[in-house]
Amino acid sequence: MMLTRSILPAFLLASLAVAQEPSTPVFRSGIKVVVAPAVVLGKHGQYINDLKSNNFQLTDNGKLQDIKVDVTYIPISLVVAIQANANAEPVLPAVRNIGPLLQGLVTGDQGEVAIVGFDHRIQTLQDFTTDTGKVKEALAKLHAGSSISALNDAVIQSVRMLKTRPESRRRVLLLIAEARDYGSEAKVRDALTDLQFANVSVYSVNINQLANSFRTKAQPPPPDRIPPTARTLPGGVAPLPDNVKQLYGNPQNSAEFVPLIADLFRGAKSIFVKDPVDVYTRFTGGDERSFISQKDLESAMSAIGDELHSQYLLTYTPTNREEGGFHEIVVTVDRPDVKVRTRPGYWVAAQN
Repeated sequence: MMLTRSILPAFLLASLAVAQEPSTPVFRSGIKVVVAPAVVLGKHGQYINDLKSNNFQLTDNGKLQDIKVDVTYIPISLVVAIQANANAEPVLPAVRNIGPLLQGLVTGDQGEVAIVGFDHRIQTLQDFTTDTGKVKEALAKLHAGSSISALNDAVIQSVRMLKTRPESRRRVLLLIAEARDYGSEAKVRDALTDLQFANVSVYSVNINQLANSFRTKAQPPPPDRIPPTARTLPGGVAPLPDNVKQLYGNPQNSAEFVPLIADLFRGAKSIFVKDPVDVYTRFTGGDERSFISQKDLESAMSAIGDELHSQYLLTYTPTNREEGGFHEIVVTVDRPDVKVRTRPGYWVAAQN
């Protein structure tokens, strides 16, 4: 199987300056190399592994780029961030058994794994290790906690850990969680910025919220602060924010996904992110799957391992690096009946 991995210096912006308005981040551009992980699938969903550099074309904001496809094997540094709150209690027994899968299917012989558990706390249960026994011991420490699920905070902590790894390693974050955040101090934009700077690919195995709700022990309701006589009937249903629809476009390079990312980086106050996991995985070129049973979880882990070992990493120095705003990346190949999945783009600010 073709192994196409490469780790290069941070591919986007050199520094983050303080904005004139507190709610709006200002980025100083210093782009050297952009990395675009790409998966090429045949019409039956099989991985296409025999492509060369001259089979690919990549445009950055519509401008054709000179790209390189690196085939050098690079070991993986993997953080597994696991939701360990009250909602996740029914699935934690299955999650505790994934240790051998992490080493054998995802990271390979030279890979290293770290384990993070989160509810309202972010706990590092095991720092990076190649010892499967230590990974197993860390997973055994997973126990259901509060009803909070600080997903965004867990992503930021995971990126901090990955940033300590040498740039000669590939950085990957695997989320095992519900596809929502409730209780984080950080916003989706904060986590996206960190992922962008650190060159981290995000994959997710989502806990099925509906199925899990039937197996979760009901939490005692909080006391009602409003007496029954003081209640009135609702006057209507507020309209949902228009930005929600931006999350549900084409699962490849969705045209509707790009405005959402651009608005997030601009700090648009009206932005609404129903599914932050979808944003994290698609923006970094990763993928998300879901599970209910132990068998589902093992299948999802196996599929992620196959993808990591079948990716093409396209790298290039943009010829239009001075253009501010969101740079949309489109990758095509000269084969019929194939689909390409890659990151939708990256963000830079206009030069001052």
